Amino acid sequence: MSDSLKLALLGCGTVGGAVLRLLSEQSDDLAARIGRRVEVAGVAVRRPDRHPEVPAELLTTDAEGLVTRPDVDLVVEVIGGIEPARTLILAAIGAGKSVVSANKTLLAEDGVALHAAAAEAGVDLYYEAAVAGAIPLLRPLRESLAGDQLRRVVGIVNGTTNYILSRMAETGAGFGEALAEATEAGYAEADPTADVDGFDAAAKAAILASLAFHSPVTAGDVHREGISAVSATDVARAAEIGCTVKLLAICERVTGADGADDAVAVRVHPAMIPTTHPLAAVGGAFNAVFVEAEAAGELMFYGQGAGGQPTASAVLGDLVAVARNRLAGAAGPGTTGYAGLTVRPMADTPTRYHVSLDVADLPGVLATVAQEFAAHGVSIATVRQDGHGDAATLVIVTHRAPDSALAATVTRLREMSAVRGVTSVLRVEGL
Repeated sequence: MSDSLKLALLGCGTVGGAVLRLLSEQSDDLAARIGRRVEVAGVAVRRPDRHPEVPAELLTTDAEGLVTRPDVDLVVEVIGGIEPARTLILAAIGAGKSVVSANKTLLAEDGVALHAAAAEAGVDLYYEAAVAGAIPLLRPLRESLAGDQLRRVVGIVNGTTNYILSRMAETGAGFGEALAEATEAGYAEADPTADVDGFDAAAKAAILASLAFHSPVTAGDVHREGISAVSATDVARAAEIGCTVKLLAICERVTGADGADDAVAVRVHPAMIPTTHPLAAVGGAFNAVFVEAEAAGELMFYGQGAGGQPTASAVLGDLVAVARNRLAGAAGPGTTGYAGLTVRPMADTPTRYHVSLDVADLPGVLATVAQEFAAHGVSIATVRQDGHGDAATLVIVTHRAPDSALAATVTRLREMSAVRGVTSVLRVEGL
């Protein structure tokens, strides 16, 4: 262990700072596990004066110069975003450096190109920390389950939205009140758009689908809905039928629209799930992912999905792996896109709906509503009617039908004179 491996760190925010701390605190253990010490060669930041905790001689604003230095062996990128992260990672790979990244946005957008560059250069590109923080998930999908065929990956992959929905269920609060609580508790950013509108979860879903089904999937392929429209009424209605509401990332291998070749369906949206489902018990800011495989059956991964320390733990796990590969003179297993499955549009994807209607309490209204579902080819699984004065509440749960048929049905219901209001519309999973 006489010669150390030199590491370039790009970014020194919450995650980067935690990575530096763990590298220092666990240096002896890491050296024993890798077979060589890891020495930080430099830390690239935009404003060096804001990082007094980092030795001045390590700080630099020349990130590209750092990652292409001849003495650097490994690069850790925790900047986030598309640029300059993409340019820097490609420069590092082109210079023969193995890369560890936590950048879900970039991997979901340009994963195919980055993997191709890494394969051509014969180096590693690892990014366990990009999805679900400290939870070991991507490597099991890429390596441990490589001999199996995965059918479905469904999970809670955004801690902020899970915290908000958990508080709504626990306290009866509305979305705005729960969001304010999440912000005060430090679980939501000042601008929570990426979380509450589903962009964060969609990027992670794209990465999961690409790995699980050996097909290129980008964030733009993912149907995305956030939780800002989820109301206290929605959550209460879910409880009435033994369900809870979660923002789910759902990746499925499905039959293609023509009924012949398989395809991939990838979506992010709030959904009611039974309280008996393993994901229903995942509360607060925790993440969990449920995997269904042909031979392995059902598997579940659960743990801290965000935060400096958990994410840094995943970064260091990747760092140990790529460092060992570096010493062995080989690259680890990369991703494969051999299946080349197409992405099925959301409109053609079968789903189930829970629909709550305020209607006039008159003879024939229920039959009229049922006829509208039938006209669009949507079968009703259950219906409940509660009268109150001259009005009534109809709660309908459908069987699976193409999402376009369900959406068209709801649109028509809103136009019906007998329907005073469509008070709740949510998809249902896991029944």
